[in-house]
Amino acid sequence: MANEEDDPVIQEIDVYLAKSLAEKLYLFQYPVRPASMTYDDIPHLSAKIKPKQQKVELEMAIDTLNPNYCRSKGEQIALNVDGACADETSTYSSKLMDKQTFCSSQTTSNTARYAAALYRQGELHLTPLHGILQLRPSFSYLDKADAKHREREAANEACFAAGDSSQDEAEEDVKQITVRFSRPESEQARQRRVQSYEFLQKKHAEEPWVHLHYSGVKDSRSEHERQYLLCQGSSGVENTELVKSPSEYLMMLMPPSLEEEKDKPVAPSNVLSMAQLRTLPLADQIKVLMKNVKVMPFANLMSLLGPSVDSVAVLRGIQKVAMLVQGNWVVKSDILYPKDSSSPHSGMPAEVLCRGRDFVMWKFTQSRWVVRKEVAAVTKLCAEDVKDFLEHMAVVRINKGWEFLLPYDLEFIKKHPDVVQRQHMLWSGIQAKLEKVYNLVKETMPKKPDGQSGPAGLVSGEQRVQTAKTKAQQNHAFLERELQRRKEQMRAATVLPSVQIKEEPLSEDEADGEELEAEEEEPMDTTPSSCLSTKLANGLPAGRAVGGDSLNGHPIPGCASNPVTQELKAFVEATFQRQFVLTLSELKRLFNLHLAGLPPGHTLFSGISDRMLQDTVLAAGCKQILVPFPPQTAASPDEQKVFALWESGDMSDQHRQVLLEIFSKNYRVRRNMIQSRLTQECGEELSKQEVDKVLKDCCVSYGGMWYLKGTVQS
Repeated sequence: MANEEDDPVIQEIDVYLAKSLAEKLYLFQYPVRPASMTYDDIPHLSAKIKPKQQKVELEMAIDTLNPNYCRSKGEQIALNVDGACADETSTYSSKLMDKQTFCSSQTTSNTARYAAALYRQGELHLTPLHGILQLRPSFSYLDKADAKHREREAANEACFAAGDSSQDEAEEDVKQITVRFSRPESEQARQRRVQSYEFLQKKHAEEPWVHLHYSGVKDSRSEHERQYLLCQGSSGVENTELVKSPSEYLMMLMPPSLEEEKDKPVAPSNVLSMAQLRTLPLADQIKVLMKNVKVMPFANLMSLLGPSVDSVAVLRGIQKVAMLVQGNWVVKSDILYPKDSSSPHSGMPAEVLCRGRDFVMWKFTQSRWVVRKEVAAVTKLCAEDVKDFLEHMAVVRINKGWEFLLPYDLEFIKKHPDVVQRQHMLWSGIQAKLEKVYNLVKETMPKKPDGQSGPAGLVSGEQRVQTAKTKAQQNHAFLERELQRRKEQMRAATVLPSVQIKEEPLSEDEADGEELEAEEEEPMDTTPSSCLSTKLANGLPAGRAVGGDSLNGHPIPGCASNPVTQELKAFVEATFQRQFVLTLSELKRLFNLHLAGLPPGHTLFSGISDRMLQDTVLAAGCKQILVPFPPQTAASPDEQKVFALWESGDMSDQHRQVLLEIFSKNYRVRRNMIQSRLTQECGEELSKQEVDKVLKDCCVSYGGMWYLKGTVQS
């Protein structure tokens, strides 16, 4: 207390935070100069900056009339740099070193703790610094002088060599020329080249200079800009960041030192402190645990998080960072391989690694065993990368292959059927992508071991038959219970006098093995390569009254009393308002993504068939466009079914309808034909912006031709 009384507070100063120049203010540190000379006294000839690199170059004039300036040395330097002949490209046009260049370098990457202060009328105004740059003299003119010297020496040697070889010119008229062709650059070599020092230096050199205008201290422009260093708002709105509690203010003044954290012993990357883990949010806890463990049953995860954690919240969080494989959770590939990372073994980018690891995870959804050579042959990745994938989720067995690390978690499968169904839809989408990328044949079960060696051949035929019988009995009992439940729901909910079951003709593939086709409809197959057994013409099927019929137990899409129908119709209408043209394959993909974001137990998980989805689309005001695909097309049946929103209520409806009629007779069309047809049908010539809008809504351009969205086959 005595010390405080001896040191009384003389004055209290209000502090204001100015943000007008917060993202533009730089501090330049110049070399030491005599105290009698300020940098404002030196003429600034030019200034330029590279904004991305925060690199600045300044040219300042040298006082050649100063008695301390050595004129003979300045003339010698100019002669060495530019030579005897001066032209427009000369560095020193006056044949005298009369200027000097300064280049900047960053002093620190963290400038958040630095600010420029301006004290005026009893107030202290602070402006955060965006960067601090040190300016040092640049001696690039010496490199130019060395280059001139080497050129002169090379020219002299060439003159001597020309005199000696003039006699042999007649004998050397015919010379053998060796032609070499460069190999195509591999992905691995490209990654190494992009990460090399020479490539980064070249990229930095390619950034253009932005020339600046220098204004002195007493210049009117400088006076105007200096006003921005003052806080503009007098009401204190800009200074909310300075209103802190005492503890927060103390933390800002004395943040924890990074050196103290570095001195602490660092635990291995696979060891977690549970005390530190509990301080994180639940989503981060799940992410950290899965990233370190990589494969974990749900029960173990709940035990690690603690008994007070809600299992529903954990289920919602685990699906964001992991995928379900054999009832266990495996961390997603993009968590282990972020976007800008690459393989430490081969240099492959993260996108390729994620695709290869997803293929391994998908293989384990089909079988307990995976052979490394088969994975390497499909993914075209090196053995080390494939081994890393397998070590994340499997254990090697001698003479057998790689077996999934954990046993099948049947308890979780029975307890959470909604989560299992959603994960199955996600895996169906991943499978479709893998089939396109790796040109795979659609696989719904492990391959037969005919003529192949590997773990598949270790299972006897009798065991396979017994397993198939058991699965068939389980599936039959499940279908019986599900059928009975749906019948009871229909009896309780229906208000119609009678319900007619409309039977559809079956293809040979669907008729094989189906026992309950008349009572229950087949659930929607989410793979793009699947074939549909029913085909709709444009519009609703004939003979069906709105609100008076049903299809295989599902209400007609126009029936507003059914919550499933309402949810499905809302999804279809919202989707076609964003994208006017969609193929059935793309619509199913978007629907699966929509299902993946819904909470467990949602009404849409009751099962939506292809027929019900198409009926909802047609009932929502869309029409099927019968695009004449070429005979040799590789498009699947789902990709050949194209639906378009016929009326959206805007001014471009008529233009889109004319465009859709054009594509109902042509697979691809040139722009001039579309424009002339639009002019003919609308009675007036459309502007370029109107035509561009219609084409952007419905079409894509490829090879100078226009196609409906989703129909182009590259």
